Amino acid sequence: MTHGDPRGDGNPHGEPGLHGDAGHDYGHDYGHDHNPGRGQGDQERLRRWRLVLGGQGADGTGCSLNGTDTAMDRTLEALYGSGGGDGHGGGGTVAGRGGGPQGTASGARSGGLGGSAPQVARWLGDIRTYFPTSVVQVMQRDAIDRLGLSALLLEPEMLEAVEADVHLVGTLLSLNKAMPETTKNTARAVVRKVVEDLEKRLAARTRATLTGALDRSTRISRPRHRDIDWDRTIRANLKNYLPEHRTVVPERLIGYGRAARGVKKDVVLCVDQSGSMAASVVYASVFGAVLASMRSLATRLVVFDTSVVDLTDELDDPVDVLFGTQLGGGTDINRALAYCQSKITRPADTVVVLISDLYEGGIREEMLGRVAAMKASGVQFVTLLALSDEGAPSYDREHAAALAALGAPAFACTPDLFPEVMAAAIERRQLPIPDMMIHQ
Repeated sequence: MTHGDPRGDGNPHGEPGLHGDAGHDYGHDYGHDHNPGRGQGDQERLRRWRLVLGGQGADGTGCSLNGTDTAMDRTLEALYGSGGGDGHGGGGTVAGRGGGPQGTASGARSGGLGGSAPQVARWLGDIRTYFPTSVVQVMQRDAIDRLGLSALLLEPEMLEAVEADVHLVGTLLSLNKAMPETTKNTARAVVRKVVEDLEKRLAARTRATLTGALDRSTRISRPRHRDIDWDRTIRANLKNYLPEHRTVVPERLIGYGRAARGVKKDVVLCVDQSGSMAASVVYASVFGAVLASMRSLATRLVVFDTSVVDLTDELDDPVDVLFGTQLGGGTDINRALAYCQSKITRPADTVVVLISDLYEGGIREEMLGRVAAMKASGVQFVTLLALSDEGAPSYDREHAAALAALGAPAFACTPDLFPEVMAAAIERRQLPIPDMMIHQ
């Protein structure tokens, strides 16, 4: 099973995991195999393998398809079949479902979406009919990558047909400069829908988490009862334990200070906009807008490749931020950090978040020297190899190890974890780093 193929569901028994729309019953559409004595479970397994393997003469299933399964098979064959490389604008090299390179097997079925935009629109409609949204998004990404369909995304009718997600937004941003004026309004509408969905998912929790962290970041010695930090107070007064009464006398109280009005912390998001960081750019823009909406934080957003662009003035609208980026190009982390360093006026109250895979094209030693200088001045420095749902990214391990040696461990962060990471940085406590992601 190839990586990203929506037909595999990680079944530990090795069965293909083909899914249809929720609630759709495919039991009446099972294919007829050559052994009618098989049980329903065997028939279902054969059906799944038949859909995965594509019905080549040697697929070994001896199973044919009927009804809805036949139509589903056609949508899979168009993308994953041995001829699935003749899409608009490109000739893919993906192996066919029969296992061989495309076009090499004699008599292999010909697939592909063809060069016709209406045909692609019909295919996009078909996959929404037969598969759930999460699978549709995977198949769309595969179609863009394998069949060279990026050019079709420049057509408004195509954008209206696709299922929007973070990865589609990244593709649209990479095509931004080539996008005709007739398409830009549709593209902005697609991007705005995704951004609004992300804000609904992430904004409330982020504000709540960081507001609590800002309140706790100021410790006071004469707190009101509701503001007492009992854990720290007990630890500080353990020497006053009275065994006969089995209690601690709290001679010194430690409490939380309520964040006063005005800016308490400065946050600088420094985001690598090279092509591999597309999803991270989308999430960073959304989080940047959320942080900028909090009065207690002064938030700056800087994006970079070999040049540096300060998008702080656009933070009231993350869609404007995203269309102000230019995905692709090289990487000069040193130059970006130099700019960020020049904007720091309160190092002890500043959190710098570098979001990059650390493939540096600039001056390595200067980059590391800047990080060391910022940390020495009191800046809280956080390095995220990715800000996305994708898991472990490809990154420069040598640079990650060097940053870890400076006390700035580099790790990948999911959007759900990001508020906790920022809260820990604001409170100057240990970062909640996933065990599998830390590079030390």
